[in-house]
Amino acid sequence: MSVPPSGSPRVPARRGERAMVPVAGPAAHSPGERLADALLDVLGHVPRSREPVSSDPAEAVRRLTARAARQAASAAGALALPPGPLGWLTVLPELMAVWRIQAQLVADIAAVHGRQGQLGREQMLWCLFKHTASQAVRDLVVRAGERWLVKKAGAVALRAAARRVGVKLTQQGVAKAASRWLPVVGAMGVAAYAWHDTRQVARSAAELFARPVDVVDAGGEVIDLPAEPD
Repeated sequence: MSVPPSGSPRVPARRGERAMVPVAGPAAHSPGERLADALLDVLGHVPRSREPVSSDPAEAVRRLTARAARQAASAAGALALPPGPLGWLTVLPELMAVWRIQAQLVADIAAVHGRQGQLGREQMLWCLFKHTASQAVRDLVVRAGERWLVKKAGAVALRAAARRVGVKLTQQGVAKAASRWLPVVGAMGVAAYAWHDTRQVARSAAELFARPVDVVDAGGEVIDLPAEPD
């Protein structure tokens, strides 16, 4: 990703001076930043669902979860991770494919609960990473009695949250998932991880959309959202 980091604009040179080309610092190409970029690319399009509102959401969630977990395991099982703690960064496109499968699952779960119109990037990020990076996304969605409050995030806040997720995932990879880097583990270990991870995403989504959800602005005012289609 060759785009200069934000906050480092190219400054035109004055006459007689050499042009000042910004030099990306270490953080601009760090594993956490690269993961944040990939995640924001996925969040750039919140998928729509064709699932109808279900009279038995719990059963629909079980069906959708089983299907998505198989798809994610199949997609991840094709990976052959290089050895070393940063080897998995070479397969970011495949990781993004798994995230997109999980994002569709979140959209489907929102739909069967009749809450597809309430699904935005903030809820998506929370559902995808609450189980692995809860501290990074805790400010996006909060429980208020029997309801959930979703804080509408601007581009800067969403980028900051994605960066925190990227850093957390990198730390977890180094500290807890070393066994997945070993070639002997191979595709089977990655597929099993994707299967389990997808089920955790489904659990978070079902927990969120089983209750009323209000989206609020920076001042705490509830934002009126479009009504769900019949």
